Amino acid sequence: MRLKDRVAIVTGASRGIGRAVALGLAREGAAVVVNNSRPNGAAEEVARAIASAGGRAFPLPADIRDLAQHQGLVSAALEQFGRLDILVNNAGVEFREAFLESTPETWEQTLTVNLKAPFFLSQKAAQAMRKTGGGKIINISSVHDWLPLRNRSIYSISKGGLMMLTKSLAFELAEHNIHVTAISPGAILTDMNRESLSRPENLSRVLGTIAVKRLGTAEDIVGAVVFLASPESDYVTGATLYVDGGMLLY
Repeated sequence: MRLKDRVAIVTGASRGIGRAVALGLAREGAAVVVNNSRPNGAAEEVARAIASAGGRAFPLPADIRDLAQHQGLVSAALEQFGRLDILVNNAGVEFREAFLESTPETWEQTLTVNLKAPFFLSQKAAQAMRKTGGGKIINISSVHDWLPLRNRSIYSISKGGLMMLTKSLAFELAEHNIHVTAISPGAILTDMNRESLSRPENLSRVLGTIAVKRLGTAEDIVGAVVFLASPESDYVTGATLYVDGGMLLY
């Protein structure tokens, strides 16, 4: 197992990509702090799934918009498992809103979850990681860090910022042996888009932009995360890995 004795925090881990990543890291031997935003039992369900497969997990609902709750996530890793090696900043939000109708409220909520929270949670995590010799911070971004998305300009801006956050933190944290990378998924079928993509005209339009002519699944992201979290990627930092089925080729 490539992540034996490693400890990870995964935000937004109750469903979709985050859930798949938490389960995937655990399969490779990592102990996982499973985070979601609300105390609705979802984090506990993922932790039980990990435990039933022989892994180790600790569920911790916490609203990452509240910077005061960040230390609790890091402390949970240290108190439950003794260290922190991996942070996966997966939680994110997206609102469909034309630019001319965009509101300050949407801006604040999107930038807080997608950019401000990863910045300051990474800061707390890095402070712990440097005490034990280093670690890996992985930001789950989107192809829309480079490709603008119609009626979602604020979302695209937040992901473009996350690309520069990745590079900036990688630059500053390299001296502490902390590697910072990003994964930018393309069209991944999740609960967020399942209803829209169930309509044949929408599915056909999206498939027309993907070279491999299929939607991605949450599991398609797991291998990339495991690689970037493992010692196999110890010469990789500041990079963004696009897992998009060739969407950006168009």
